[in-house]
Formats: sequence, C-alpha cells, structure tokens
Amino acid sequence: MSDKRGFQHHAIAVHAEQQLAGPARAIAGIQELLLEQVQELGLTSLSEDLARVGAAARQFLQRIDRLIQGEADHSPSAGVEFEAQLRHDLRTPLNAIIGYSEMLLEEAHDLKAHSLEEDIRAMLSAAADLMGLVEDIARFSRAAADAAGPPADQSSGIDAAGLERALAPRASAASPGRILVVDDVRGNRDLLARRLRRDGHEAVAVESGRAALDLLARQEFDLVLLDILMPDMNGIEVLGRLKADPRWRHIPVIMISGLSEVDAVARCLEAGADDYLPKPFNPVLLRARITSALEKKRWIDRERDYLRQIESEKRRADALLEAILPGQIVTRLQAGEEVIADRFDAATILFADIVGFSGVASRLPAIELIRRLDAMFGMFDSLAEMHGVEKIKTIGDAYMAACGIPQPVTDHAHRVVALGKSMLDSLARTAAAEDRFHIRVGVHTGPVIAGLIGKRRFVYDVWGETVNIASRLESQGIADRMQISE
Repeated sequence: MSDKRGFQHHAIAVHAEQQLAGPARAIAGIQELLLEQVQELGLTSLSEDLARVGAAARQFLQRIDRLIQGEADHSPSAGVEFEAQLRHDLRTPLNAIIGYSEMLLEEAHDLKAHSLEEDIRAMLSAAADLMGLVEDIARFSRAAADAAGPPADQSSGIDAAGLERALAPRASAASPGRILVVDDVRGNRDLLARRLRRDGHEAVAVESGRAALDLLARQEFDLVLLDILMPDMNGIEVLGRLKADPRWRHIPVIMISGLSEVDAVARCLEAGADDYLPKPFNPVLLRARITSALEKKRWIDRERDYLRQIESEKRRADALLEAILPGQIVTRLQAGEEVIADRFDAATILFADIVGFSGVASRLPAIELIRRLDAMFGMFDSLAEMHGVEKIKTIGDAYMAACGIPQPVTDHAHRVVALGKSMLDSLARTAAAEDRFHIRVGVHTGPVIAGLIGKRRFVYDVWGETVNIASRLESQGIADRMQISE
C-alpha cells in the first residue's frame, strides 16, 4: 500500500510537470503582453489587476515546482489530506487569475478597450483548463469513476419553452447588504470584496477567523462569506462559534473554499452553513447565492422584529392583567383554567366610602373631581400593597379590599384593620379639613366565595354574608372612623 501511494504521488508530480507548467507559463506570457498594451493605450487603471494576475501565475508556477521537486507531503498517510491540500494549493492562485481576469474583462468592456478582450479571454480559457487539470490530478489516486453514462434524454417529457422561461434572467429585488469576507489569502479576499462592492454591497474583509469574531462583536453584518482552510482557526470552527452564539446565529453564512469533496460540503451544512460555493466562484452563481442569503436574512430580521413586538405586547397585556387581577389568578388564567372559583372559611373584607360625595361632586369641576379621586384611590392601592391586602374593586366612590384571598393567611384581620387605619391617617394629612375627602370604613371577618367572572372584561369578585355585613358596617359608620364587627 505504501509503494502504491508513493507511486501515485510520483505520477502526480510527473503529470503536473507535463500538463500544468506549460499553460501557466502561457498565462504569464499573455499577462506581460497585456501589460505592454495597457501602458501603450494609457489605461493605467488596469495595470494593478494585471500585476495581480502575473503574481498569481508566478505563484502557481512556484507551487508546481515545489510539487515536482518533492517538497509536498508524499507520505503514505497523507491520503485524502494530501489531495485536499494539493487542490487548495493549486486552486488558490488559479482563483486569483480567474477572478482578476473577469474583472479586467468587465473593465476593458466598460472602457471600450476591445483590443484587450481577446487576450483576456485567452487567459481565462487557459486558467479554466488548468482548473480542470488540477481536479484530475487531485483525484488521480482515487478509483476510476463509473464509466456508465447518464440515461438517454427522454425529450418527450420536457417542456422546453417552460424551461426557457424559468431560466430567463430576472432583475434582483434584493437590496444591498453589509457582508463580511473571511479568507487568509489576501488576493482572494480583495478580489471577492471588490466583486461585492461592484454589485453594490458594502464589503469588509479580514484575514482570519479570530479577526472575524472580534469584528462581529463590534459591528453588524447581514452575511458572512467564510473560507474553510485558514491557519489560526478553520472555517468550520468559526462557523460553529457563529451558530452557537445567540448574537450571531441568525446571520447567514456561505462557505467559499477550494475543497469540493462531498464530505466537506456535508460537514459545512451540518455545522449550520446556509450555502456552499466552490472556488473559483462563478460571478453569476455567487450573485444569486448572495441575493438568496440576504433575502433570507431580511425575512429572519422581520420575524425577529415581529416576535419582539409580540413579546412587548404580551408584557403590556400581562402588566395590565396583573393591575386588574391578583397575581395568583393571572397565573391560573394563563395556565388555561376556564372557571376560577374558591371557597374560603376565613377572610376579612373592608369597605370604604366617601361621606357626602354627591355634594362634593356637584361643587367641583369634572377634571378636578377625577384628579382627586384618582389621587385618593392610588394612595389606597399603595397602602393595600404595603399591608399585603388585595384590592378587589372600586364602586363609584367606594373602595373594596380583602385579605385571606386568593392566598389564605392567618393574620388577615390584623392586616385589614392596619390598612383601614392607614387610609384614615393618609386622608387626614392630605389637606385642610374643609377641602379633603372624609370616608367611613367598615370591616368584617367570615367565610366568603371568591371567583373570576366575565369573558371580555374580567372581574375578580367576592360574595357572601361576610361581604354584606362589611358593607353595612361601613354605611352605618361615622366619618373619619372605622367600624369593625365583634
């Protein structure tokens, strides 16, 4: 097995020398000719991209030389790892050649420099051929693929016109996004960032996974384009961090890598990637994947906004419900109880009523009357909460409270009497005797039935003889005093 693997790697090196070096040198030669033409035509704006093509071609040749000279890992244990690394090492400069050549072709067309387009297309064609050869070499040690061809075309079932309509170009409806490019190869990330900016997006490029995580902690992005093979933290590790963090898991991630093995693609998708695009990327396909990912992100953002609104409305509804009903009753209602009714053997009821309210109401303007009632009942509510007593309701100018419901307690009578005294004391301190409200208070202890009534407007109420006696004690009392039963 060891001899076989060594022979295969030797064969790869020989094949590389015979098949790859020639086209790579041709690309370098075309690049030099184009550089001369650009200088003659005064199109200096193209020189920088041409220089990058030349640098990538030289890098490709250097890597072929290393492979031929045996500097690559030819150990028998290398296996698939050797093939993956070989593909990555050879495809990286090819990606740069293809990407910058495509940009040059577009720029030459925009500048109407048609004399350059033929040579640029020749570079692109040579680079595409080299990409195919790289794939063949990287798979050289694998078993031959099944020679059986695809089944014959059953044209009778194909709607050609419908297919043509489906494939017709459509204008993209997606608006530009803010995209983070993560790639350790400077040429790759610069090229990709330039492509994105040309399409109207805002692109930010970083060289490592750690730099990406640091930037994401400070800034917002709509999409991440993530390389797999990086030295400090590989792309799958970065992807795992993104999907594990609640701050980032909603951000779509497209993996872009020279690794095209099915296992690599599957691993990325399992880890949470939204899509996978092999290098060199096809600009049209890249644009379509980005448009789809950004649209998905916007749907997710809208969903999150709706959920936040729903949660906010729920909190408001809960707060309103808890302002009307006792907390225990709210909990039981939210748990699904449709009929809430309880009997209590011992509870204490308090009634308070304003003395001579009709005369006061006739003298005061409506706004002033409501303001004073609101201030008084608000003060009573605070005192009831302080003494651990449940406000039941207000009835016109009367105030009703109870203790021992819905949560039984042993000192319910003491709490209610303390509340009544506090209510009288608080009114005595509010204003001069001729301007303030005067109330009567009645208190009685005994068995009651308490429950929730109503469907659209809930009321938690209390019934029984105990309630009636407390009400009579109040009505038969005197101003600024509390009357309690024996």
